[in-house]
Amino acid sequence: MKVHIHTDVSALSHVPQDWHDVSWRRVERNVKGMQIRIAKATREGKWRKVKALQRMLTRTLSAKLLAVKRVTENQGKRTAGVDGELWESPETKWLAVSRMQQRGYRPLPLRRIYIPKANGKKRPLGIPTMRDRAMQALFLLALEPVSESTSDPNSYGFRSNRSTADAMSQLFVSLSKKTSAPWVLEADIAGCFDNINHGWLTENVPMDKSVLQKWLKSGLIYQSQFQETEAGTPQGGIISPTLANVTLNGLESGLTSYLGKKLGVTVTSKLKVNVVRYADDFVITGSSKEVLENEIKPWIENFLAVRGLRLSEEKTRIVHIDQGFDFLGWNFRKYQGKLLIKPSKKNVQTFYRKVKEIISTHKEIKQEELIDLLNPILRGWAQYHSPVVAKATYSRVENLIFKALWRWSKRRHSNKNIDWIKEKYFHTVGERNWMFAVPVVNEDGSKGLKDLYQLSGTEIKRHKKIKGAYNPFDPEWEMYGEQLQQERMLENMRHKKQFIRMYIDQGGLCAVCKCKMTKATGWHDHHIEYRVHGGSDALGNRVLLHPNCHAQVHSKSLKVVKPVPL
Repeated sequence: MKVHIHTDVSALSHVPQDWHDVSWRRVERNVKGMQIRIAKATREGKWRKVKALQRMLTRTLSAKLLAVKRVTENQGKRTAGVDGELWESPETKWLAVSRMQQRGYRPLPLRRIYIPKANGKKRPLGIPTMRDRAMQALFLLALEPVSESTSDPNSYGFRSNRSTADAMSQLFVSLSKKTSAPWVLEADIAGCFDNINHGWLTENVPMDKSVLQKWLKSGLIYQSQFQETEAGTPQGGIISPTLANVTLNGLESGLTSYLGKKLGVTVTSKLKVNVVRYADDFVITGSSKEVLENEIKPWIENFLAVRGLRLSEEKTRIVHIDQGFDFLGWNFRKYQGKLLIKPSKKNVQTFYRKVKEIISTHKEIKQEELIDLLNPILRGWAQYHSPVVAKATYSRVENLIFKALWRWSKRRHSNKNIDWIKEKYFHTVGERNWMFAVPVVNEDGSKGLKDLYQLSGTEIKRHKKIKGAYNPFDPEWEMYGEQLQQERMLENMRHKKQFIRMYIDQGGLCAVCKCKMTKATGWHDHHIEYRVHGGSDALGNRVLLHPNCHAQVHSKSLKVVKPVPL
């Protein structure tokens, strides 16, 4: 399908003719260059220039291409909005770029769905249409440099290269010493996404006001009924997490400034106040219960009230570190003066219930299929807790899962004796006995075993925390960001030696577009000479590609060359 696309002021030297003709390396370079300029103007306080550059960026072809690429490659790409439209083919993606015009743009209502929460309640999500998602992704490209440049140092949710593990590591720094603050305000905002004041957002979010207002007032449809949206930013929109971050920016810096002005810098430093936030969850440390109760909590309540928010009375509390508290699935507590961070009881119970439900609801499937269902869940949970004190928890949960699998095995063969069941479903792998495993034939024709992921075999490794001042849109931080990203990518792939080798040889770049491969972009393992044509599985015949580039190679029958190791 040939569609004429107006290029506006795009810096693309070659205007692509279809989706697979796009040079993604050039597109990313163009967008990143503009974002760096926006971030620089933000740091210098030149807000008129920021606005002009944002306007320029959202009108470029490069930004529109990147926005469509994002919404067609993320996890929500198969979830339609109220119009039922999906962009699955290269032709529909290319056509979508031409439809991203701001003049006359009117977003459609959100599709309301509910997903279960860990506490048994349901979380409301608002699903925009594909076009509205792409428009949000487009304006997010212009908003993110501003948000990153004005964020608090210890805000870790929904930000580039930041994670829950970074927030946990910062809390360890704030609480682990003998002289650290002994009291903690464990805060929770009641319905943060649903209650942010629209007027405050429109006045304070540095982006196109008319477009933002249209999104906020687009309404939603639930059970065929239209409902107006009077407050909040919907969970489910691409730009919503950043809007929430912008709303809560200043929580840390504003509190520090307030205390410094009221009590003086010297007194404030003795209060040992540290703020660590992940999205709308945050904790604040203090030297005494009184300072948290009488000084800090009232200021927080006023800060939130201006934005239409309030603290949850049932979930907000002040505790002593010896009593401990839960945050992001971990329990933080001092035992005889030593801080230990462990998986929280609630997190462990939720995880085990999920695993047990999968086992109990799949009584008839093959053992190999059950292992395939369980392994990603077991591996993901274990790696999430790998930076903390989790060995004992791993062993305890592993024992519970073994008992559930033993019941699953016996139920399938009620007329067989125990020895027969053990021999069929449980094997010895190395020095490990009673491993839930199934015999398989490997790609090279040899026989092997596919076994259940071993929780207790997960390596405990301390997390290297990101520096608080890191800004992905500041050239001075470029080398630091690249090194950090590569280290974390390799850490994620530490059990896949061949992938690590290819990733290092390619310098972390896709072999086709030469752009970075990250956890967000994903990667595919491509055989240069196809296996159906006799190509081998040797490393010399394989390269790592972005999923989109992989599709491009096959659709256009492109020949990929093995990169020279860097």
